[in-house]
Amino acid sequence: MKYNDKTLVILTPAFPENESATYWVPSQQLMVKALKKNYPHWHIIVLSILYPYHESTYNWHKVQVISFDGTHKRKLRRIVLWRNVWQTLNSIRRQRTIAGLFSFWCGECAFIGKYFGKRYSIKHYSWICGQDARKTNNWIRFIRPREHELVAMSFSLANEFKKNHGIKPSHIIPNAIDPDTFPAAQSKERTIDIFGAGSFEPLKQYDVFTGIVASLQRSFPGIRAIHCGIGREHEKVEALIKKFGIENNFQLLGAKTHEEVLQLMQLTKVFLHTSDYEGFSTVCLEALYAGAQVVRFRYPLDHPVPHWHVVNNVAEMTAKTIEILQNPSMEHEPVLLYSMDDSAKAVMKLFQNESGICDELSHPEEFNAVADNPGINRFQ
Repeated sequence: MKYNDKTLVILTPAFPENESATYWVPSQQLMVKALKKNYPHWHIIVLSILYPYHESTYNWHKVQVISFDGTHKRKLRRIVLWRNVWQTLNSIRRQRTIAGLFSFWCGECAFIGKYFGKRYSIKHYSWICGQDARKTNNWIRFIRPREHELVAMSFSLANEFKKNHGIKPSHIIPNAIDPDTFPAAQSKERTIDIFGAGSFEPLKQYDVFTGIVASLQRSFPGIRAIHCGIGREHEKVEALIKKFGIENNFQLLGAKTHEEVLQLMQLTKVFLHTSDYEGFSTVCLEALYAGAQVVRFRYPLDHPVPHWHVVNNVAEMTAKTIEILQNPSMEHEPVLLYSMDDSAKAVMKLFQNESGICDELSHPEEFNAVADNPGINRFQ
């Protein structure tokens, strides 16, 4: 097999329809970019099963993307969708040497990737990214993954998957960021007190977020809170803002480009993350590197991280935020937890190592040892 003939096929439920849609699956975007950047001689092909809402083949940052528009295909049409994906994989296999299959989330994409890989003796791994670790993921009984085929995004996700499905992922490859995407900070002054970013979905609990801003406004009448994002609960949050009378304190900016969000983070004192469940949030990692203090309910790691505060309930979240805002000497130095370049290299080692085991991140219990590796975990 010639080196320049190697192909990695990535299967994902969704992918951006163009290069400007930076808000779609940001972790997965960064991973694909990092894979292409660090392995320019590999062919990286992305098969996007559900979104975009059209069938096409297009170029995204020098990566070929094939979309199947499967969102509204049900019952027999679903089987046709799977057949089309399978046929596309076969077409790629006939033209190129597929060195590996990598599925984002252990769900429908992993179902197809697992059995295609088994049929043609191609390595397949699933990157467990969040919701797929929950007990409600019924795809697991059809995929029947083995431990060595599973890659968890965080230590906590590996444990959650084990608790719910009885299978402990053998690999941990963390979510990460690309420091090069951050613009140069325009100001050292932090003019945004509270910042939030993400889709208006029930899981994100932006009703809780709004309630906390209202509580904080009693202690800080001039508090400034901002949110970037869109979603089905947007109107609900707008109504709560009016109900609490905090229209002058809480501004909803809607959809913003990735660069605009990062610029706002660099002006932020506290990044508030009220999600009820999360795998390893990209926005939290970005907020850390932007110098904000992060306050959230869940913790993905098994060791403390500077500027990352974990609370158990709304009262504790409110109290911790007040503590930060009242501290004039609070630090806002960037914290780089993981670089996506390192995570991409760990992914490639899964396919380059004949044993199929990633040396750096082979077992969750080795997480702490890897965290001490300056190439994987570093603080600035």
